[in-house]
Amino acid sequence: MKRLLFIFHFSFFIFHLALAQVGEPRTDLAIGVNGGVAVNKVMFKPSIKQTFKPGAVMGVTVRYTCEKYFKMLCAFQGEVNYSQAGWKEKTESGDNLYQRTVHYVQIPLLANLGFGREHGGVKGFLNVGPQLGFVIGETVKTTGDGSGYVPPQFLLEGLPNQHDMNVEKKFEYGITGGLGMDISTKNGHHFIIEGRYFYALSDIFGNSKKDPFARSANSTIIAKVSYLFDIKKTSINKD
Repeated sequence: MKRLLFIFHFSFFIFHLALAQVGEPRTDLAIGVNGGVAVNKVMFKPSIKQTFKPGAVMGVTVRYTCEKYFKMLCAFQGEVNYSQAGWKEKTESGDNLYQRTVHYVQIPLLANLGFGREHGGVKGFLNVGPQLGFVIGETVKTTGDGSGYVPPQFLLEGLPNQHDMNVEKKFEYGITGGLGMDISTKNGHHFIIEGRYFYALSDIFGNSKKDPFARSANSTIIAKVSYLFDIKKTSINKD
């Protein structure tokens, strides 16, 4: 409940920041597509030996620019993405592999704060805000005997381990943010590169005292490119 309250308050702050009208008003609307690579680990407690698991991320983006405050362009950006998270276990022998891919629909709701050329040039930007996610499936890949890694205390105590457990919590929430560069043309095309990090505040497995894991949250590094085009652009006398 405390985490949910935190994310609701954070969302309110982001929306207020992006939509407050205290500078020169703008009504720019751009839409487009995005795609890239996400590398993920699950923050297990007790810990699981892992390497970063690569996966795809792709979706649609909508960005509404609402004002220019001195040199800063303030916008609200929303996305609906398909993303592959999960984990890949590290074993002593390279012959045994256990890899779980968790498939998500994710919805980042971001404040986009930009500095640079408004139209026809280069603009750097910061994206930050809450992200919601919904599990739509999961798949497992194994090689060798597929044993992967199990914490020694699990074996001693006879506890169920991550290999035998399906994702229990289908709804995910957390905080995401990153930096990027927007290269735009004067006729309204935007070519964007961005690096982003997502930190989940929710777990994928149960985390009560009777559950094996006290923590099981996604931690994701994302590199992506986007293409947007202007649907509506504010007429200005100068950039």
